[in-house]
Amino acid sequence: MSLFYKRVTLVVADMERSLKVYGDILGFKTNYIKDSADDSYSYPVFKIPKNAKIRFGAFDSPTQERTLGLTEVKGCELPKPSGVIMSASVIKVENLSTVIGKIKALGLETTELTTDSNDHFSFSEQAFIDFDGHLIVLYEINN
Repeated sequence: MSLFYKRVTLVVADMERSLKVYGDILGFKTNYIKDSADDSYSYPVFKIPKNAKIRFGAFDSPTQERTLGLTEVKGCELPKPSGVIMSASVIKVENLSTVIGKIKALGLETTELTTDSNDHFSFSEQAFIDFDGHLIVLYEINN
């Protein structure tokens, strides 16, 4: 059996605002951004009301094309997560403290820095909540 994890897609209220995090700070590069058709697969999959307008962007990491998807929804209010967080995207970065400093400068909520190890390496990690309530865990391998 062959398995290939294509991408994570996050629903966001404002593509440009989200790109301040995912593009400017984390370094994802735009592959494409386009308006979605009225019969887009995203409407039923994400349970987006048909009166909302959506647009989709695919973004490349340094090692994979279209690793991240952002689906912008306009014309309906997006729910804000509360309680237990049900999922997280985990992203390896270089210079975690600098990246988190930039995240904090945007006023986003962050967790405390933790350091841990496994049988293979030691790592530091710190999480944040993006503008739309998505949990993003950043980590860096320690030397």
